[in-house]
Amino acid sequence: MKPCVPADLHAAVRERRSALEQLSLDLHETPETRFEEHYAVEQLAGRLAAAGFEVDKGVAGLPTAFTATHRGASDGPTVAVLLEYDALPGIGHACGHNLIAAGGLTAALAAAATRPDHPGTLKVIGTPGEEGGGGKILMLERGVFSGVDAAVMFHPADRSLRARHALAASHLRLTFHGTAAHAAKAPWDGRSAAAAAQLFLTAVDSMRQFVPPTARIHGIIAHGGAAPNVVPDRSEVDIFVREATSAALDALLPRVLAAADGSALATGTTVESAETAPRYAERNNNMVMADRLAAYAAGLGLALEPPSPANPAGSSDIGNVSIELPVIHPYVQICPRDTPGHSVPMRVAARSPRAHDAVETITTAMAALVLDLLGDPDLLAAVREEFHASTSRPAPGQES
Repeated sequence: MKPCVPADLHAAVRERRSALEQLSLDLHETPETRFEEHYAVEQLAGRLAAAGFEVDKGVAGLPTAFTATHRGASDGPTVAVLLEYDALPGIGHACGHNLIAAGGLTAALAAAATRPDHPGTLKVIGTPGEEGGGGKILMLERGVFSGVDAAVMFHPADRSLRARHALAASHLRLTFHGTAAHAAKAPWDGRSAAAAAQLFLTAVDSMRQFVPPTARIHGIIAHGGAAPNVVPDRSEVDIFVREATSAALDALLPRVLAAADGSALATGTTVESAETAPRYAERNNNMVMADRLAAYAAGLGLALEPPSPANPAGSSDIGNVSIELPVIHPYVQICPRDTPGHSVPMRVAARSPRAHDAVETITTAMAALVLDLLGDPDLLAAVREEFHASTSRPAPGQES
């Protein structure tokens, strides 16, 4: 028999629909980039404190990270709802983190209000800097996830999925150093750092034919010089290197760095490389939780497709968390299929009535799952059993 969301929990989410939408729109209109999400934190933490959660801001040494704790009537597990709320530079909430924040908050508030005497601990963890900052990784390394038995969140997308593989990723900055000179009077005295950057990107393009189809290498010239009549003595390339697994990424990175060294050698420049964020790991989806969530969603009229190798994702810092404890990261459709992520159409969709309808549904299912994890020892035991059996990361699209 498929599980059904309790009527009182369903009603609790429905009662909060207007507040969910208002908060989502407010965050959408006030986009804040990684580690600068001060307004979002005030809005989220304030609502949780008003609902009786114990709020701790600035955790893990990150000013825009927080936890909010609702302690139940008896001992039990700790289940966390994860919130993201950073926006993309220049384009705002084109990844829909306003929906993740408002929806996750609503799930936690509804669960706590409906079952205030739940066993264990319901925790909300506000995680800043997902977009290239690795906020969850820093929080994981600094102990914020210590004692958490399971964590849940969702993500808006162009389709609804119960799980999706995500790529391991390295965020690199390559700085080429050359010699400045007058570009017309004596260019032979110069060594162009911009030419080195250009040659490096060409080398990466030449490499693409000879890397696995799971690899992704993409970047921009973040700095190419100050004036066209000066041979640039410094250039910077920001580049992401991604692969299906951390092991595959470890094998690919030396080839990319060798291309940078070769470009510097060919242009008489030097190059320095640095990772600008913690290394993102691939995602280990817990399908026991994902399937329970999907069953609740189906009862609400939302079908979550199974994972497929035809639907790979980008990269997220939740991958690192998923290697340490059971996690789900389902997707809910808010826009027409094949709408690109990180685009203006996706940003527009993230404030639409369709999006808020979808988020209300996935929020209701997620709240039901949270209460199950807190109150059903058999479910949590199955979740843990699957997690501990995951000694190796699944191949793309093979989660089962």
